[in-house]
Amino acid sequence: MESTDHDDSPRTRGSAPGAALRAALPATFPVFLGYTTIGAAFGLLLASSGLPLWAAPAMSIFVYAGAAQFMGVGLIASGAGLAEIAAATFLLNLRHMVYGLSFLETYSRAGARKPYLVLTLTDETYALLSTVAAPPGIDPDRFRFWVSALNQSYWFLGTLAGTLAGGLAAFDTRGLEFSLTALFTVLLIEQTRKVRSPLPYLASGACAVGAYLALGPSRMLLPAIGAAGVLLFALRGRLEARG
Repeated sequence: MESTDHDDSPRTRGSAPGAALRAALPATFPVFLGYTTIGAAFGLLLASSGLPLWAAPAMSIFVYAGAAQFMGVGLIASGAGLAEIAAATFLLNLRHMVYGLSFLETYSRAGARKPYLVLTLTDETYALLSTVAAPPGIDPDRFRFWVSALNQSYWFLGTLAGTLAGGLAAFDTRGLEFSLTALFTVLLIEQTRKVRSPLPYLASGACAVGAYLALGPSRMLLPAIGAAGVLLFALRGRLEARG
């Protein structure tokens, strides 16, 4: 990812931390608009689910995965087991492994900041760091750190505000859970732009319907995911032949 670094000289790498923060603020403003809004929706949804209010900010610090947090609230509220929640979260966030592989060189000199950079590499942060370069004279690793930290702070503040609002006042949250469906719909649309063959979607849909009819909504998740994985592996040759 050399394109994200204008200047990685020793002089640049010693630039003032405040300069990197000032450079990261305008770069992360679009994420601020999205994260605070969706984060507030997540906070309201959690507050209405009956879970303790501290769970929302705690999840935003230690989990920090928007889709997984929405999904986690629904699974916990429905009585799903720990194994189901862990497996669903792992599979949902599996795409982050691809992000990590593409950033191996980019993060190679991050030093003590590297674990935090890895933890906070969300979809939006990856998109920013892949396209927005540190300005000349700014330490690239400090710039990446502040982009990551600011994005997480936006999400944390949004979830905290939504949770407090939901705890202090009675909100009609009917339909708010659809934000998760909308989020997954957007992810599905993005996938259809990359994978044009209808086979993966038909196979996964058939497995989901079959598991729902056979096991019911509360026990269908893991069997549906497992069956879809096996079926897609069996269809791998046909999918690769179709490009």
